[in-house]
Amino acid sequence: HRNDNITIKEIEEINPKAIVLSPGPCTPNEAGICLNLIEELKNKFPILGICLGHQSIGQAFGAKIIKCEEIKHGKIDLMKHFNHAIFKNIENNFSATRYHSLIIDRNTLSKEFIITAETNNKIIMGIAHTKLPIYGFQFHPESIGTKIGKDLLANFLRLINYGN
Repeated sequence: HRNDNITIKEIEEINPKAIVLSPGPCTPNEAGICLNLIEELKNKFPILGICLGHQSIGQAFGAKIIKCEEIKHGKIDLMKHFNHAIFKNIENNFSATRYHSLIIDRNTLSKEFIITAETNNKIIMGIAHTKLPIYGFQFHPESIGTKIGKDLLANFLRLINYGN
C-alpha cells in the first residue's frame, strides 16, 4: 500500500506479520502516515524501514533528518556493520547501493537505538531499536547493487520469527 492510501486502522485490521516502510521521495514529514504509523504501531508490529522509511523511524523517535554532505543517487559504497543479528552471516565491509540526499543526524539518534552499520565517514546506514523489533537501513537492500540484500531480509524475517 502507498503511505497515503491506507489508514492505521486498516493496517491493524490486516494484522500483518510486519510492516516495511519503503523508499520514496521527499522527507519523513511528507511520507503520508509513516510518522503516525510508527508512533501508534511501534509496540504492535515489527517494522523495517528502508531509506525514507529508515529516516522516518529515526525522526519518529526524535532524531533530526539532515542533508547529507554527499548526495548519493545510485552509488555503490563500502560499509561496515557492528555484528548485530540483522547482519548475521554477512561479511563486514560490504557494498550497498545508496539513493539519498538526507540522513539521520547521528548526534540526535535516540538512545533507544544502536547503530548497526555506517559508512567509512560515519554516516548511519543501519539502526536497530534496543527493545522493539524495529530496524532501519539507509541503503537499499532491494537494489541489484546490494548483493547482501536477500540475506538482510532473511535475517529480518528470522529476527521477527516469521515462519515459525
